[in-house]
Amino acid sequence: MVDFSLTKQQQELVEKYKDFAERVIIPVRAKYDESSEFPWEVIKKAYDEGLMNSQIPKKLGGEGLNIFDSQLGSEELGAACAGICISIDANMLALTPWIIAADDEQLKRFMGRLNEEKGTAAYALTEPNAGSDVAGIKTTAIKKGDKYIINGHKRFITNGEGAMYHTVFALTDPERGARSLTCFVVPTDLPGVEILPRLDKMGQRGSVQNEIKYNDVEIPVENLIGREGEGFLIGMKTFDRTRTGVAALSIGIARSAYEISRDWAKNRIQFGKPVTANQAVSFMLAEMATKIELARLITWKAAWYFEQGLKTPGTYSAMAKYYASDVAMEVTTDAVQVMGGDGYTRSFGVEKMMRDAKLCQIYEGTNQVQKLVISKGILR
Repeated sequence: MVDFSLTKQQQELVEKYKDFAERVIIPVRAKYDESSEFPWEVIKKAYDEGLMNSQIPKKLGGEGLNIFDSQLGSEELGAACAGICISIDANMLALTPWIIAADDEQLKRFMGRLNEEKGTAAYALTEPNAGSDVAGIKTTAIKKGDKYIINGHKRFITNGEGAMYHTVFALTDPERGARSLTCFVVPTDLPGVEILPRLDKMGQRGSVQNEIKYNDVEIPVENLIGREGEGFLIGMKTFDRTRTGVAALSIGIARSAYEISRDWAKNRIQFGKPVTANQAVSFMLAEMATKIELARLITWKAAWYFEQGLKTPGTYSAMAKYYASDVAMEVTTDAVQVMGGDGYTRSFGVEKMMRDAKLCQIYEGTNQVQKLVISKGILR
């Protein structure tokens, strides 16, 4: 029989993330939305309280969570601030290729330094002319003796300027194109790593995105993750795991916006009655609540599907990411509408959530790309 209840351990995990969000993130989210700086103070506290590197095994300093449990935490962090949440989750995005393809020696070496210095990593795939089209990547990693020489230009790299390591995807043989796409770990303190000023964004300003140039950056062959030519497979397997996190983050945004607008409408008196006495408003709230529940169900199923080791987990993670992020955009827009002028001001936070929600429809593959992934999965 299907059971939607959480275990005691999962309930405790939710409370742990919720408590952290309320104590640490909510008091500073407006500051980071205003400054658009990397939230180092939150990252350090997340390390101290065991919220970083959630899916890394405990023996390597992580929390050892599975995909399902990890997305429970992402919803709670997303409900507090999507930008700060993605700073934490994008770190896990960068580490996921390591989980998939790195050997034990590499994991110990990279994770040892990361944990010791409470650092972060960045996933460097996207380029100025290669976003969803991975085949358009131009960055190269040419092997010379016992080193690879990396040259290229990455863009929209979350955590770029704050990262200790970049997980970089580059071509080892440009003539073979995407078939030679390969994954590398690049320490950011090496000569030739040029991090350009952060991008000025509409939303999720509690995270930073940068353009990065690699100019004859030399890395040892020991920093190759997997084998040459496995980059595309590693990248796609990474997204199969991480898109449920984006879905959960989106649910968190939607949930917060819904709850704020619902409570506001219950207490706002117009024409001698609460705004919720107006059927048009109460129906909007009913639709918002229903969409959030449906988004959570598909996200939970996608995470469960992955944990069961069933075929085509990417189809369900794409469904969850596309549907939940669309719901976040719809619900936050409706929340602003329900609250009228109050919703449009910064006083209640829903305008920030509306701005934050938009990016969820774009990163880790636009929602149009998700539909392409889904269609290939269901027609295979």
